[in-house]
Formats: sequence, C-alpha cells, structure tokens
Amino acid sequence: MTVTTPALDTMDLGAPNTFADHDLGAFWRTLRDTAPVHWNPPVDGRRGFWVVSRYDDIMAAYRDDVNFTSERGNVLVTLLGGGDAGAGRMLAVTDGHRHHELRKILQRVLSPRVLSEVAAAVRVNTRQLIREAVEAGGCDFAEQIASRIPMTTISNLLGVPEQDREYLLAQTKTALSTDAEDVDELDSEMARNEILLYFMDMVEERRESPGDDVISMLVGSSIDGVPLSDEDIVLNCYSLIIGGDETSRLTMIDSVHTLAAQPEQWRRLKHGEVAIDTAVDEVLRWASPTMHFGRTVVRETELHGVQLRPGEIVTLWHASGNRDERIFERPDMFDLGRTPNKHLAFGYGPHFCVGSHLAKVEISELLMALRDFTAGFEQTGEALRIRSNFLTGYSTLPVRFRPDHSGRKEVD
Repeated sequence: MTVTTPALDTMDLGAPNTFADHDLGAFWRTLRDTAPVHWNPPVDGRRGFWVVSRYDDIMAAYRDDVNFTSERGNVLVTLLGGGDAGAGRMLAVTDGHRHHELRKILQRVLSPRVLSEVAAAVRVNTRQLIREAVEAGGCDFAEQIASRIPMTTISNLLGVPEQDREYLLAQTKTALSTDAEDVDELDSEMARNEILLYFMDMVEERRESPGDDVISMLVGSSIDGVPLSDEDIVLNCYSLIIGGDETSRLTMIDSVHTLAAQPEQWRRLKHGEVAIDTAVDEVLRWASPTMHFGRTVVRETELHGVQLRPGEIVTLWHASGNRDERIFERPDMFDLGRTPNKHLAFGYGPHFCVGSHLAKVEISELLMALRDFTAGFEQTGEALRIRSNFLTGYSTLPVRFRPDHSGRKEVD
C-alpha cells in the first residue's frame, strides 16, 4: 500500500482505486479540521458531490429527512448513476410512511426475540469452522470462514438452497466490491441483475408453495392493505442478501487481521479482560466496512457556511466519523475495552441498519470461538484489499492458528 496524503483537490473519492492505493487517515483528519464540508469535483464526466467528514454532522444529516432524501440512491454507485431503481420500494432507499411500514415488516423477522434460534445455529456453524481451521493449522480466513458464516445465516433466513450459496456470494462480491482489478461497473451491474433475477424465481416459487422463511413472510405481507408486489419483495431480498453478507464478513476479516497484528488486544480478549459486546463494537468501529452512505438535497440548507442546493449529492463518511477526535478518545488506537463507543458502522436514525442485531451476533460468536479454540494466530501472507468506493476490507487473509491446549472450552 502506498502511504500518501494527496492534496485535497486531487483526491477523487468516487474512484475505487483511491481506497485500495492510499492510506486515507491523514486525509480524513485534514478534512475534519479544515474542510468538514468538502466538494469532490466532477471527474471524467461523473458528477461532483459533497463530502461530510465530522461525526456530529453525519449524525445530523442522518436525522434530517426534511432537507435530505434517500429515495434517489444511498451509495455513490447509484447516486452518480442517476438514481436507484428500487427507490420507494427497497427499505434503504425509501423514506416517510412507506419506509416506516416496510421496516416494521422486516423487523418482525430480524428482532432479537425472533432470531434466538438463528443465533444458536450461528454459534454451532462458527465454532465448527474455527475448530476445523485450528485443527488444520491455518486457512485463508476470508475465503474459508468469514465468507461462510454470514452467507449461511442470511441464506437460511431467506430459504436459499445450500447449492446456490456460493453462486450468490460471488454475485454479492461483484455487485458492490471486487477482488480483481479487471472487474468494471458493467460487471457489477450484471451481478446486481443476476441477484434480482434469482430472487424473482424464488418469489414465484414461494407464491405457489409458501414456507417458513423470510421470502414467504414477505409474500404474505401488505402495506395499507396493499400486498407487496413481486418487485417490492425481490428488491428487499436483494438488500437483505447484500447487507446481511457484506458488513459482517468484512468486519470479521478485519478483526482477525487487526488482532494478529496487536497481540496485547488479543491477550485481553483471550483472557476475558474485555466484555465480548464491548469488543464487538470496537471491531465494528475500527473496520467501518461501509465507508459511506449518501443523500440527495431536497431543500436548500447550509452546513458550516456551505450552501447545499436541491439535487446535489451529499456523502456521509463513516470511515472518517468513526475516527473523529471530537468524539472518540485516541481514535487511531484499537481498544477492545473502549466505552462508550457510539460508532456509525450501522448508520443512524430512521435508516439504522435493520440487521444490526444479527451482525453483532455473528461477530460476537466469531470472537468467542477464536477465544475458546485457539491460543493465537498470525498472518502468513499478503491480505489483498477489495476495490470499492463503498466498502472497505480484505478479500484474502491467510492465517496460521495455534491450538489451545489449556482445556478451557465452553460447552457448544
């Protein structure tokens, strides 16, 4: 990785390579201190957009559904592409009454109470994967463990057959991020369409033969007496499979990458000196896997003396807000005991991630399995970064595990 701090006016946050090729820590600090509302100019025919980097400003924008809307897209790829085809139908890009009603439907199947059985299955699956990796001595953690836990969980919820899961995982990776430099936006668009077509077939099957999965529940749901259409259901399945996989998977990979490099923090986790829930929040803050979300200005407003005009794009950068010195003491230190820790990894306000509880369950089970089955681990090869302007993390992470011979194992 090239560790550089480009001049503010030469940095293009719309380009995926920007994040793969640079360490942006100093860049974000400069923005927070000198240009908290920064203009990313148009590049190669692509629109310019505003960049908001301070924690408090990001929170304020998330709360404000008067001056900003999600219904023209909520990530750069759709905002810069002219809008989101799911606007007004997919939870993430729907506002107002319909968003509220749709969120209530999805919360019925993603609440802590309903997910108790799912959490038990996550525990069994995670501990088996870690135990096998420890016995084998090592693995590519990204490919063989982190890729399997969230996809298995969300696929079980949606009723996706086991034989289709590798295919869906490959499509979700290509849809919003990529492991390879030769994958372009056309490839990503085709992957998104493949996911939509896959779920269109599943919706047709569930209408004929309902089950006890989330898709069947959506088929039987309505808003204001009007049943959800096939398109409504497909778009929200797309949102669930993308959201249910990416955040957890990338955070898991980052947690092992970071712990391998910070033995003192691993020692604290291993010896039970930090609460698991507290550790989960810190690995989420540290990883910040979704680097930004976006909004479109609908009413003229002002922020730090900058006029934001209707139609302009405003991007809210968790990657910066989660390192804001105004909020977090020593933000560039990875501290598993950090408290309070009101990170932005799941967003905030009306669009706070509906699957946040499930993500925390998955990450906590991983940390506990690592604690119980391995004495430690080390990275044995290069960790390759994904290429994306939305997500951040690693596509590969080769590690070697040391087995724990202490005999201290929790009952599965």
